[in-house]
Amino acid sequence: MEKAMTISYELWDKLYLNITNKCPCACTFCLRQNGDGAYGSDPLWLEHQPTLDEVIENLKGRDLDSYKEIIFCGYGEPTSELGILLDTARYIRSVSKTPIRLNTNGLADLIHGRETESEFKGLIDTVSISLNASDSAAYTAITRPKWKDVDCFAAMLSFAAKIKAYVPNVVLTVVDIIGEEEIAKSQAVADSIGVTLRVRPMET
Repeated sequence: MEKAMTISYELWDKLYLNITNKCPCACTFCLRQNGDGAYGSDPLWLEHQPTLDEVIENLKGRDLDSYKEIIFCGYGEPTSELGILLDTARYIRSVSKTPIRLNTNGLADLIHGRETESEFKGLIDTVSISLNASDSAAYTAITRPKWKDVDCFAAMLSFAAKIKAYVPNVVLTVVDIIGEEEIAKSQAVADSIGVTLRVRPMET
C-alpha cells in the first residue's frame, strides 16, 4: 500500500500546500537539497504527482477557516502545475474566506510559454516572489534555472510587474543573510517595478 503523501502541512497557524515537486530551478539554498521536510514537517517528497481530486480530498479533511493564511508552497514550484493550482484556489474560495498566498519563483510564463498573469485574477490574495539577488548574473548563479539562453531574472521581474494588475498584494522577497548592501540594491529593484520588498529571516 502506498504511504500517504504530504499534500498539506501546518506551520505557524498557516496551511501550506505541497502540490508538486517539479521545479525548473536548483537554487543553492533550497531546503530540499539537504532534507526531505520543512521546519519539522512530514516528508514533502511526493510519491506521485497529485491529481486535483487528491488535493481537494486532502483539503476536505482540514478546517480551512481555522488558518490565518493558506499558502501554495512545498517541495516544488507551484506554478509548474498551474491548472491544479488555480482549480485548488477556486475550490478554497468556494468554501472559505481565508486569504490565499502563492510563493513562487516568478517563472510561470517561461514554464508555460505564455503570459499567465491574468489567470490568477480573483483567486490569489498575495503573490510572494523570490527575488534572491539584485542582478541577473547573481540571480542565475544562485537559482541555477534550466534555461541557459534566457534572462530569467528579467522574466521574473516582468511577471512581478504584470501580475500587479490581477493580484492585490505583490511582494518580492530576499533573506536577511545577504547583507545590507545587497538588501538596499534589492529594495531599488522592487521600487523600480512598484512592488513591496520583504526581507525575511532565513528560517521562515
